[in-house]
Amino acid sequence: MDPAFCVELLRAAIFQAAMLVGPILGVAMAIGLAVSLFQAVTSIHEQTLTFVPKVVGIGVALILLLPWMLQTMMQFTTSVIEKMPQMVR
Repeated sequence: MDPAFCVELLRAAIFQAAMLVGPILGVAMAIGLAVSLFQAVTSIHEQTLTFVPKVVGIGVALILLLPWMLQTMMQFTTSVIEKMPQMVR
């Protein structure tokens, strides 16, 4: 296995991980921004006010995105398994 192949495989794995976690982080960031804006406007600074909406929003996003995430992970895993003969050379 040459170094270029290893670098390409690692790059693909990092890109895959970033692509899968990106939408979930985006939802969490958007909810956090909305809640902090709400807290700044109303002067309510309750810790649970930030936690509960994020948990619900991330849960809904995971339920909606789970089929796409699983399909993407299966495609990546299949491509890595198909490249295994190249890894042992």
